Amino acid sequence: MAALWRAGPSAERLHPATPQIDRRPGLGHHRGMWGIKQTIATEAPPRGQAPGPRFPLLRPVVRALDLVLPPRCLGCGDLVENQGALCPACWSGITFLAEPQCRRCGLPFAYDETAGDETAGDGTAGSAEGGGLACGACLAEPPPFERARAVMRYDEGSRPLLLGFKHGDRTEAAAPYAAWMARSGRDLMAAAEVVAPVPLHWRRLFSRRYNQAALLARALARRQGLPEVPDLLLRRRATPSQGRLTRSERQRNVAGAFAVNPRRAKLLKGRRLLLVDDVMTTGATVAACSRAALKAGAAAVDVLLLARALRD
Repeated sequence: MAALWRAGPSAERLHPATPQIDRRPGLGHHRGMWGIKQTIATEAPPRGQAPGPRFPLLRPVVRALDLVLPPRCLGCGDLVENQGALCPACWSGITFLAEPQCRRCGLPFAYDETAGDETAGDGTAGSAEGGGLACGACLAEPPPFERARAVMRYDEGSRPLLLGFKHGDRTEAAAPYAAWMARSGRDLMAAAEVVAPVPLHWRRLFSRRYNQAALLARALARRQGLPEVPDLLLRRRATPSQGRLTRSERQRNVAGAFAVNPRRAKLLKGRRLLLVDDVMTTGATVAACSRAALKAGAAAVDVLLLARALRD
């Protein structure tokens, strides 16, 4: 077995429910005819059920729109069979994360089945104490969240998807990505009682026009029938971009930057929070958000991500 695997052209495709137009503060909205077509075509299912048609009589309209706006790959833009799919070339370039993983942070393990010894993706030994393996970093300094899981590795193969979604207005990808996340984090989804995104500072939200984490959180909550609170957490101060910061610099950068919205605190108290973000690098941001949620009375925090960085 392997914790890292690359899907080939024959790998299973995911075609989840598609996004709705939403203009709530902190969430942003989906724009364009693709979003309108997807809204007509699909409906979020009840908890535990598969997506189904929203207006069956309008299926011919959707098929007609496909002729005008044909489905395109979320990565490269090539024509594909269905909305929200990847072409074989882009799909095969993604490194998906799978078991075995650190029971806390989700760091994948690589191990020799014949020898039976197990090591984390960063080369450190794991421990099975407490049920499941934990990486050396989590044993040395347990994170404030209980579990973190991600769909894919953040690398050259996944970067175009993430950057297009985050900075390129590819908001129609929220629901397909959420379907991948729901599968990777099925245990986290089953235990969640409330869903919330990692927040943006209002100035960054104003310039970007949407919070990509909030779009993912909403799509996940709709799939599972969970309450979703886009403004549960607040970013109290603007923080510099963390793209080029070291691990320690990132921790200092976000220290004290997050707090629970006082108007939403009662929705969190005593409940298990599913915190949603698009990418985790060092984990400093989700750790800071988790501490703020626990301080406000959350029973526990799990983190679900689209991608995470791995140390080579």
